[in-house]
Amino acid sequence: MAIERITVLGSGIMGHGIAQISAMAGYKVVMRDIEQQFLDKAMERIRWSLSKLVEKGRISGDEMNSILERIRVTVDIEEAVKDADLIIEAIPEDMRLKKETFEKIDSIAPSHTIFASNTSTLPITEMAGATKREDRFIGIHFFNPPQLMQLVEVIPGARTSKSTLDVAINYVKSLRKEPILCRKDVAGFIVNRIFIPLVHEAAWELKEGKAGMREIDAAFKFKLGFPMGIFELADYTGIDVVHKATKEMYARDRKVVNPCPIIEDLYSKGHYGQKSGRGFYEYKQGSYARVELSMQEAERYDPVRLLAVAVNNASWLISNDVAGKDDVEKALMLGMGLKEGIFGLAERTGYARIVDTLKGLRDSSRNDFYEPDALLLNLVKG
Repeated sequence: MAIERITVLGSGIMGHGIAQISAMAGYKVVMRDIEQQFLDKAMERIRWSLSKLVEKGRISGDEMNSILERIRVTVDIEEAVKDADLIIEAIPEDMRLKKETFEKIDSIAPSHTIFASNTSTLPITEMAGATKREDRFIGIHFFNPPQLMQLVEVIPGARTSKSTLDVAINYVKSLRKEPILCRKDVAGFIVNRIFIPLVHEAAWELKEGKAGMREIDAAFKFKLGFPMGIFELADYTGIDVVHKATKEMYARDRKVVNPCPIIEDLYSKGHYGQKSGRGFYEYKQGSYARVELSMQEAERYDPVRLLAVAVNNASWLISNDVAGKDDVEKALMLGMGLKEGIFGLAERTGYARIVDTLKGLRDSSRNDFYEPDALLLNLVKG
């Protein structure tokens, strides 16, 4: 099936980013939202983004105009979907809202149209069940911001056809992005299955007084090789996003995350991170500045607990055939900016120490979340 016309539902950060890169790849795009003001703001952001590419000499002024001409906006949902080959939903992470949206467009979109959700955590199979085209329904999870991030997780539901999967992967490749197949529709998919529990684990270290926030962040950055601290990354992502993802993942699989009340507390106070001016750190309203961390701070904290949880979840993904080891490693590098493979870090630390750390946490907390995965146990034996 040839994809020519794409409809993006939602014009927020993800929606307008997906619309932009799709138009840049030559597709005709319709972007739909519930109010014209949202669409106007989205088009302003797209123009700004493209103008930066012109300034850097990556595209010409004529190319910018051609890209903009390929994007049409509307508040009329019937108008938005009537000619679409592929519809990508990028609305808020609310299962009820997503199901209602898909149920509505299922009756008005052409029979050949493929439906895709940009959800970061919600189950694809459950969403697809709201439609009569479960074979033509798939998850295409872009990372923020879509214009810059190379990783795209592709998640088939239980009844997604092979042809739909092929179309989705080819579409992602046409954007010059890196598709990583998430073979099973599990809570958190690949990257968030590792990232969300890491935020909570760091928060537990903070709550238990094991180290200060800056020390944990510095060790995460300098000792584990991430581009920023875990708390800084949570603030950048959005505490509201982390909180909602946690709720959805925990509701479907209690072994996927050990929720720390610090996240709930920040969320309830409206401290969403960089976007609200305060999260774990404080920011000047409307601006984002990197947190300056030092190696001296890193030396005061051993991040073995964080590494152990990350490696354990990565091992679970491999053991349960959600993704192969190489794809898990690539997803973490592209999606979280990890400099080297997570298993390389674990090997240097020592698999025996990783497993002992997990067993200690399991026994002290009486929480099966920390149960070492069979793959890790075998690596110790090997």
